[in-house]
Amino acid sequence: MNRTLPVQKNDYIDVVFEDLTHDGAGVAKVEGYPIFVPNGLPGEKAKIKVIKANKGYGFGRLMELYEKSPDRVEAKCPIYKECGGCQLQHLSYEGQLKAKEKQVREVLTRIGKLEKVKVHPVLGMDNPWRYRNKAQVPVADREGGLVAGFYQKRSHEIIDMKECLIQQEINDQVVQTVREICERYGISAYNEERHKGVIRHIMARHGMVTGEVMVVIVTRTNDLPHEEKLVEEIYNRIPGVKSIIQNVNSKKTNVILGDVTKVLWGEEVIYDLIGNVKFAISSRSFYQVNPEQTKVLYDTALEYAELTGEESVIDAYCGIGTISLFLAQKAKKVYGVEIVPEAIEDAKRNAELNDINNVEFEVGEAETVIPNWYKQGITADVLVVDPPRKGCDEALLNTIIDMKPKKVVYVSCNPATLARDLRILEDGGYRTVEVQPVDMFPHTTHCEAVAKLEWR
Repeated sequence: MNRTLPVQKNDYIDVVFEDLTHDGAGVAKVEGYPIFVPNGLPGEKAKIKVIKANKGYGFGRLMELYEKSPDRVEAKCPIYKECGGCQLQHLSYEGQLKAKEKQVREVLTRIGKLEKVKVHPVLGMDNPWRYRNKAQVPVADREGGLVAGFYQKRSHEIIDMKECLIQQEINDQVVQTVREICERYGISAYNEERHKGVIRHIMARHGMVTGEVMVVIVTRTNDLPHEEKLVEEIYNRIPGVKSIIQNVNSKKTNVILGDVTKVLWGEEVIYDLIGNVKFAISSRSFYQVNPEQTKVLYDTALEYAELTGEESVIDAYCGIGTISLFLAQKAKKVYGVEIVPEAIEDAKRNAELNDINNVEFEVGEAETVIPNWYKQGITADVLVVDPPRKGCDEALLNTIIDMKPKKVVYVSCNPATLARDLRILEDGGYRTVEVQPVDMFPHTTHCEAVAKLEWR
């Protein structure tokens, strides 16, 4: 027991929550010592129990609320407190948007030292429910049959789920239908401890505009018992199904998809549109899960790029070409780079699908390919980056600074790494003009943002 700490494990204390963490927990302080408590909201007075007291911070459990925040609401989802899918359903949607704006402002100030940058209010959804076009749900054997649902918070215990209020309804239908058919035919679920069983995950993808549905059954085994019956029932019971896929993942791993993909029935891809751009989506394609807000995000990126039709644009981390193809409609030429070869194949196919000819795609690391382009004389008037959560590689940031494109448009899914990278670009000669946060994932703590930078 550390007697120097102001609190000890199992203490019951009264607190006032001051803030939210990036994980959505309430932050209380006792003599400056922070305690993180799930389900607490700023301004609330509460009794908590200390469940862990580390040297620099502790964790607590909310025991009783004395004074509630005006932004507190009853979570719509009956399994919200057990399920690990959402973190903010107990906070009103207006409250969520304010919290996300505050989060972006604070990391820009604290990490990026960018106190004067204009941060706009978060662009939210009119209806922040049923927005996800992709579900990937683990399956387990339980007494009484198969269960399918997300993992309990901080565990690998599956919470049985009949519906998810942030999934499109058709995805719920796919998961429950496939689970019920597998159960009826006695197809066992994968047991990760024993590395036995057949069905690991059920995945559903839905084209929101086209209505097309893809069903993916992830198995440990090459053989899928009762395959013909399974396919026939899925086809008969799920409206809009265009593709039924088996993915084989025989490894002992937490990674969902394996290396082998078989088309059991229908097409290899389904199609969807973002704005007027059509995309082919395979079982492995990275495609934004909230198409309505993706349009908002990409429209913002396009607005910040200020294209006139004369510009050369480089799209680092281009994925399946989603932003590239949006930019190509307004640019003279777009060059896209992406490390995943399958994504580049998808990008080329999507360019062809839309009859867009002023784009070129190359496989490789952005931090390697773009410097090579630069040596070959390929430069950019506008450079767009949409990196993974870890942000941009330092070599890429240095290349941007050497190349000096007039504008950089930074699309980010992690405000902390955005702030870090903006600081490096600012020190290299850029000025951050404005930042527009976009709520792509209502009821979770994630927030996307688009930053506009100009060469000084």
